[in-house]
Amino acid sequence: MKTVLNVIWLVLSGFWLFLGYLAAGLVLCITIIGIPFGIAAFRIGVYALWPFGYTTVERRDAGAPSCIGNVLWLVLAGWWLALGHIVTGLLLCLTIIGIPFGVANFKLIPVSLFPLGREIVRTDEPFAVR
Repeated sequence: MKTVLNVIWLVLSGFWLFLGYLAAGLVLCITIIGIPFGIAAFRIGVYALWPFGYTTVERRDAGAPSCIGNVLWLVLAGWWLALGHIVTGLLLCLTIIGIPFGVANFKLIPVSLFPLGREIVRTDEPFAVR
């Protein structure tokens, strides 16, 4: 079932969201300081490309640097990426078939706003010790 949902997601919105994250990651990687943010954009872009069957969990070893990084991320890229998820989610919710995909877009908004200090894991192991 996850594969079917992921294929429909890919066609309806996943590919375009992935391209947005890819563009943001490339722009952020221009400077040395932006490379960690670019890597986060690439990581979330892959998650946005194929989201069903995965979830995000907080990393226990993330501290103050990830908090400061999240504030910078919010200003540099997070707001625009979250806005893309909001618009895409609203458009998908216009049809009955698109409602689950719109809800999935809304679930990606917190990750697009504050990605640092989060880890993407499979849904069958969200509490597994790493």
